Amino acid sequence: THRSGLIKKPFTLRDVLRGSIGGSAIAVSLPFLDCFLSESGEALASGAPVPVRFGTWFWSMGHTPGYAVGERTDRIEFLEECKALIPYVDEINYFGHFNSPLDGRPNHVHHTGWVATRTATAPVLPGDIPAPTLDVLVADGIGGNTRFRSIDMSCTGNPRDSFTARNTHTRNAGEVSPRALYARLFGDGFQDPAKAGAKADPDLMLQQSVLSGIREQRQRFERRVGAADRARLDEYFTSIRQLETQLALQQQQPAALAACRKPQQPAEGPIGREINIAQANHDAMSRLLVMALACNQTRVFNMAFNNALSSLRRPGTAYTPHALTHEEAVDQKFGYQPEAFWFNCRVMEALASFIGTFKAVKEGNGTLLDNTLIFAHAETSYAKVHAVDNIPVMTIGRAGGRLKTGKHIAGHGDPVSRVGLTAMQVMGLPIETWGTGSLQTSKTISEVLV
Repeated sequence: THRSGLIKKPFTLRDVLRGSIGGSAIAVSLPFLDCFLSESGEALASGAPVPVRFGTWFWSMGHTPGYAVGERTDRIEFLEECKALIPYVDEINYFGHFNSPLDGRPNHVHHTGWVATRTATAPVLPGDIPAPTLDVLVADGIGGNTRFRSIDMSCTGNPRDSFTARNTHTRNAGEVSPRALYARLFGDGFQDPAKAGAKADPDLMLQQSVLSGIREQRQRFERRVGAADRARLDEYFTSIRQLETQLALQQQQPAALAACRKPQQPAEGPIGREINIAQANHDAMSRLLVMALACNQTRVFNMAFNNALSSLRRPGTAYTPHALTHEEAVDQKFGYQPEAFWFNCRVMEALASFIGTFKAVKEGNGTLLDNTLIFAHAETSYAKVHAVDNIPVMTIGRAGGRLKTGKHIAGHGDPVSRVGLTAMQVMGLPIETWGTGSLQTSKTISEVLV
């Protein structure tokens, strides 16, 4: 209790409990409690904001026209294909009828769409990634003070099935195994926030020293190479500095967060492209991811549920969703391809599971989902014709109260880059214009901004 008229001194994460044992002074750090928050529960008592996280969730093959999302814009109307998302409709913004103008460049099928959506630049050649994906830009802005700048995952069994890259030659690999992801996040190098007084790992200190030694040779080496190699070296040494920062963070005792619990190590399981296996690994990695976020191991993530050609398949069958979209006959009664439609429904169930995992973690007076912005999208709108206009894009979560949700925004043919620019500005990036050519935009989507 507090005496009336006295000003309460706010608690901070620097507060500790002090005492003595056997004449020796001790100090125990406090966890991330509600008393560290403001009265509204939306900020730390010191005034610093609760961390806001950013991530992407990718699926391929788009939607079945007329069976996924209704045309009304006063609210989001999820139809049969997306019925798994109905319980989370108030957490989502859906962006429809935004286009991907290519300025005469070819549509490299199952590639151009996702690259344009994530980089706001149309690729010239197959496999070309002409600019950093938006998650990389966000990680550059907010990922430097966490152990991992980002965590990237793929459910297909192939680490190259990822959609995060700095450029064509620097594509981030995804973790494909829940057990390997656990070892990376919570194995060697993880300092449990619940355990105070952890000591610096001498191996990490040695690695940091070695990296510093490499860095010091930079200027001498750069004088011996051409401009292109100097640019590559700059990128390389930037990565070295980022790694040094991460190693330094691993030598510090992290502040405990209320929702942080070191999870149990997942059992060894199969890795592959059968959809039930992909779903199981997706759910297991999702549970590990939310705890990594709750423990402030990272603030940026990328989840790829399938690859751009959608190579997932039903157990015991050889056909894939990609093959089905081109070869399966349209059912005359329903007006769609039944097997391809079945796969699309399973993908939306996976996205719903992902959302539910975030919503289940309590944080402050809300949930982890409230303090996250998930940018979810496909690489085509209608896979049968490889359309790159009207690619389905959603934002999920309120980004710490910075976003309104539950809205269906009609783009009326505006460039899809408007959605990405809005997301990056919401995450605090000082970026006013994004993209090139007809995808370049400086216009955010004010309807979803608080």
